[in-house]
Amino acid sequence: MAKPILTFPHPLLYKKSREVEELNGALARLVEEMLETMYGAPGIGLAAPQIGENIRLIVFDLSDPEAPERRPHHLINPVITALEGEVVGEEGCLSVPGVREKVKRYARVEVKGLDLQGRERIFEAQGLLARMFQHEIDHLDGVLFIDRLGPIKRRRLKSLLLKREREG
Repeated sequence: MAKPILTFPHPLLYKKSREVEELNGALARLVEEMLETMYGAPGIGLAAPQIGENIRLIVFDLSDPEAPERRPHHLINPVITALEGEVVGEEGCLSVPGVREKVKRYARVEVKGLDLQGRERIFEAQGLLARMFQHEIDHLDGVLFIDRLGPIKRRRLKSLLLKREREG
């Protein structure tokens, strides 16, 4: 069942998530709910805090939405273990709807985490996959992509978003 996605300025989006300690059926169900929510949004990645779960869990799928088969992935307790280069690219976020901004990220990353069976998964990523990992892991650390903007642009954008929220 798809879950509602929390949006800026919800306080949970700014909390550091706790490590997942137990791999169980409830976690497997949460992965399925997160994937359904992500696909329905639609998005390419989703972090557990975005649906109100304060744990270190992400789901993602960068396959073409028009393709006959989806390629869903999940990663429990993901950690970036290597970084290289710099690149600026446009990002958006399901928790900051209607906003797209250019954000500086690392060009290549290595990410380690666990799957639902407790096996270590390692991804060496560049391009959109590297950007997605950095964006979703930021969510686990209580950081939104708009927090990565310069101070003037960030302040102006947050002010606009708060005004938009007040006006409903």
